[in-house]
Amino acid sequence: MTAYPTTFFGWVGLLLDNYGPLLLRGTWVTMVIALSGTVIGFIIGLLTAVVRTVPLKGRKWFVRLPMRLATLLINVYIEVFRGTPMIVQSMVIFYGAMMIGLIGRRTPVLPVAILIVSINTGAYMAEIVRGGIISVDKGQKEACAALGMTHWQSMVHVILPQAVRNIMPAIGNEFVVNIKDSSVLNVISVGELYFTSKSAAGKYGRYFETFFITACIYLILTFTVTRLLRLLEKRMDGRSTYTICGSQSDSRSNITVEEEAES
Repeated sequence: MTAYPTTFFGWVGLLLDNYGPLLLRGTWVTMVIALSGTVIGFIIGLLTAVVRTVPLKGRKWFVRLPMRLATLLINVYIEVFRGTPMIVQSMVIFYGAMMIGLIGRRTPVLPVAILIVSINTGAYMAEIVRGGIISVDKGQKEACAALGMTHWQSMVHVILPQAVRNIMPAIGNEFVVNIKDSSVLNVISVGELYFTSKSAAGKYGRYFETFFITACIYLILTFTVTRLLRLLEKRMDGRSTYTICGSQSDSRSNITVEEEAES
């Protein structure tokens, strides 16, 4: 007869020995889903935000009509996916796609999971990016128009670079949320961390020890990602001082901004 541990840490050690590789695989699947969903969701949010900020004043009716229709559909999409839980969205999309024949019972579930997280994240990112665009000073938009730049040119070269920097903390927060919220995908049998933890816990009936390990893994993931994102934000800020370069004959122009302020 197999002798089982009698202490908490004894069970933790046994579970790690027997199910460590399975938990690592679930962790990898969780990170793939969270990272892919965040990146694709950001692209969706970026495109929808740009469409929603296109100025329609002075345009022909055959341009205004499809743009207004597109904006209406985007608004409906945002309200629906922000107003319903992702666990419900997972069930509706997965079993709905199966019902109408888009996927079968043998279809790999990972691409479906990434699609679900991406669509859900895109709805939140659309509002985040729109807020970032609005946060950019209106004078810069007016300057772009005065220079003859199109809406797309002003967005790509002037507005979006500043907006993305402003919303980096919110984007990072969405990434962290997706790491945790990927656990709801266990309802469609995605082999992420929570799903594999349930399998390990059910083997011995040791749910406390198993999910203590799971909680530690989630904490390590979110803590590491948060710190890396903060380093990225500092990197995007650039240096605190920089050099203003002018002609070689003007020696005063080659001074730092910090020195100029002190003088």
